Amino acid sequence: DIRAQLAEDLGQAPETVFAELDTEPLAAASLAQVHRARLADGTAVVLKVRRPGIRPVIEADLRLMQALARLVARFVPQSARLRPVEVVEEYRKTILDELNLMREAANAIQLRRNFTGSEALYVPEVYTDHCREQVLVMERIYGIPVSDIAALEANGTNMKLLAERGVEVFFTQVFRDSFFHADMHPGNIFVSYEHPENPLWIGIDCGIVGTLNREDKRYLAENFLAFFNRDYQRVAQLHV
Repeated sequence: DIRAQLAEDLGQAPETVFAELDTEPLAAASLAQVHRARLADGTAVVLKVRRPGIRPVIEADLRLMQALARLVARFVPQSARLRPVEVVEEYRKTILDELNLMREAANAIQLRRNFTGSEALYVPEVYTDHCREQVLVMERIYGIPVSDIAALEANGTNMKLLAERGVEVFFTQVFRDSFFHADMHPGNIFVSYEHPENPLWIGIDCGIVGTLNREDKRYLAENFLAFFNRDYQRVAQLHV
């Protein structure tokens, strides 16, 4: 199925674009799966391919969620403050954006540009010539999953500096760029094997990103300051 979809999206047989294509997925998730590949010039890449037929399934699920949200909003008095219709609408926008791998490619390119030359975060290169709505081709990276503490320690990683840079990367994305990776679970974050004394984060899967306006950033910053100063009355005031 994947091979047929690749041929349709690329407009040619996958073998003419890729010198190698591993049929066993490197990873698989609900919307897409990832395969190892090698371009004609020998460059090692990973190929993210959307699952054939997944969009109608997602759209059917969304219609069901919208119908249920409207029922909850109508018949459950306490639902007013939870705004179920708006929550489902926000989710709908996010999941439909995530289905478009060209959008993910653009997000990755922007995040990579924002951190050009950074010692804190590396975002793999995207090979746009081979990207389509259902196909994403990007540089293959080699790193240690951030959740594998034993492997990080065995590699001699400076854990204190790694933690500090994690906070720095988050704050930089939010407060400097107003453009941040919004799906940073352990499966999407790696640490480079190289120079463990000067650790480098690696971020992948930019399908979901977020932005904040000036007022949101101010609110978030004031909350952080209040937490750091243990001024919990201020935290309560900000929330109210």
